[in-house]
Amino acid sequence: MDKVRAVLAGCGAMSRAWLQAAAQVEDLEVVGLVDLHETAALTRKAEFKLEKAKVGTDLETVLSQTQPDVLFDCTVPEAHHKNALLAFRHGIHVLGEKPLADSLLHAKEMVEAARRAGCIHAVIQNRRYDPNIRRVRRFLVSETIGPLTTLNVDFYIGAHFGGFRDTMDHVLLLDMAIHTFDAARLITGQDPLSVYCLEWNPQGSWYRHGASAMAIFEMTGGVVFNYRGSWCAEGFHTTWESDWRAIGTQGTLLWDGGEQLKASIVEHPALGLDKTSDGLFSDHREMSLPSLEPQDRIGGHSGLIHEMVECIRFGGEPETTSSDNIKSLAMVFAAIESASSGCKVQVNWN
Repeated sequence: MDKVRAVLAGCGAMSRAWLQAAAQVEDLEVVGLVDLHETAALTRKAEFKLEKAKVGTDLETVLSQTQPDVLFDCTVPEAHHKNALLAFRHGIHVLGEKPLADSLLHAKEMVEAARRAGCIHAVIQNRRYDPNIRRVRRFLVSETIGPLTTLNVDFYIGAHFGGFRDTMDHVLLLDMAIHTFDAARLITGQDPLSVYCLEWNPQGSWYRHGASAMAIFEMTGGVVFNYRGSWCAEGFHTTWESDWRAIGTQGTLLWDGGEQLKASIVEHPALGLDKTSDGLFSDHREMSLPSLEPQDRIGGHSGLIHEMVECIRFGGEPETTSSDNIKSLAMVFAAIESASSGCKVQVNWN
């Protein structure tokens, strides 16, 4: 195969990050741009000097004109289901913006349609390709702090977006929490079993609904994942990647979501209650985390797009294939169901 040919649908704000990343992938050519507003597509065409790219307002027409290998779907979540099924009918692979779909039912239909068509279908969960999350994952797999027991995550940012987020239901859980939920699945290497979630809109919130939430997930390997978040928390913001505390049987890892990573492990355990001991606490020592390895997946958007292109050319599946990513989406909808019902619910994606 020569260059992989791509059509990008949805030329809004997020499309710039996609096209910037695509420009870094040598074996990729953007051959079409689609948007309901043709001027948006024309703007991106001029901005990225895509002189040969077809422009249109109807996705099926542009797909027929260009015969691409892959659709980059940067449209709103409500359009993902329709666009993916259209692409699969044409035998075209799909890499889509998060979330996978606007409902779990639509997500299941998309996964099945991709399977029947023999097409690759993946989601651009770009935070998985952060170099430091790979270091965290590698360190926890080594069990240097012992088997993981607890994962506590805080996300506190006072974001004044304006626009549709101000009026949407479940704004934090539906629009943002999937990043953290998906990262928690990567870090723990486990899948969700159940969740209890409390959601509320604090006094002073500039959102209409659900700007804050707390969710407790039970995971397959016995780990408890505790999420606390708010999009209307002024002062002392966490990073966009959240603030993480991973607790093992022999120590703790801290990651601020940025460049600060550190771990503390037991050096000399405290004696049991039936022993003579002068100390209440174990002795600990701090240690640094291992460096990246050549095989680690990194690069954000460009890393994901490069992996998608490689899978199209040589076979295989991206890490963020929809048949796996649906588990992260299921966490979101289970948390919303729990918050709405006031009950603990099972997380089910089958």
